[in-house]
Amino acid sequence: MTDQSGELTPIKPARIAQEIAKLSAARRAGEIKADMYDQRFARVIQELRGRQIDGTRQEIVAALKPLVDAGDITEKEQFRLLAQLGMRP
Repeated sequence: MTDQSGELTPIKPARIAQEIAKLSAARRAGEIKADMYDQRFARVIQELRGRQIDGTRQEIVAALKPLVDAGDITEKEQFRLLAQLGMRP
């Protein structure tokens, strides 16, 4: 997604949560192995770093909280995402 100036559209926290949940579900279902999961997780982080995030740390945590509460992602995955984005508490 790009705007008219050619820049990438900032990513919403809900979209970040959706991508992490999808990746986590694939790992839990056995569709991808642990090493491939780590590679894909790192790729997601790299892509996020290359684009602007349209939200604060608190908004990202709020988007991830229902997923953590439901068991769709682990607290470890949430922490890892925030830490690798430089959004530690």
